[in-house]
Amino acid sequence: MRSIQSSARVALAVIMLATSPLAAQVGKPVTVKDANSAPEAEIATLPHMSAALAKELVAARPFADATAYDAFLAPKLTKEQRTELYPRLFVHIDLNSASREEIQLVPGMGPRMTREFLEYRPYSGLAVFRREMGKYVNAEEVARLEQYVFVPMDPTTASDEDLNTIPGFGPRMLREFKEYRPWTSAAQFQKEIGKYVPAKEVGRLQRFLTFP
Repeated sequence: MRSIQSSARVALAVIMLATSPLAAQVGKPVTVKDANSAPEAEIATLPHMSAALAKELVAARPFADATAYDAFLAPKLTKEQRTELYPRLFVHIDLNSASREEIQLVPGMGPRMTREFLEYRPYSGLAVFRREMGKYVNAEEVARLEQYVFVPMDPTTASDEDLNTIPGFGPRMLREFKEYRPWTSAAQFQKEIGKYVPAKEVGRLQRFLTFP
């Protein structure tokens, strides 16, 4: 029943992507929660997680990438347990810089799709990812894979719609991002956004961005 429900949610996402001009640089979540921003209480309900492990995970984040996330969980969960968890909780991979090892952590990723992920770099946006991966797999699989990926965006030129795809992003942060435009460097971003959120959160947000 659970797998049927998950498939239905992915199918709905495919329909939405096909019928509306959605802007996005971070993949739309359907069945996967972002490990760097999901609430601790929700994480504790996921496969092989416990209240204690969820608390430990939240204290350790943000994870710099999926390999760091996997390294954190490897001493605590078996490979089989992590394989069951990752379709529900994962850290987005940067399509333009993720290592082969990181890409292969994406659930269901085999050598062929790893090769295709790498072949089309650099990605200018998720529209390119959808178009190119759609040559090899159906729309439902593209939507499933998209949940795990992002393309870094320029905070000076990114649309509101693009910025709002960042996990845990809200109206206040959108206002601050726009207030300090143009953004000239990562150092400027750290200084200005650091006025509003802790350094860990600055680092989490910065991962989705690119600067001159």
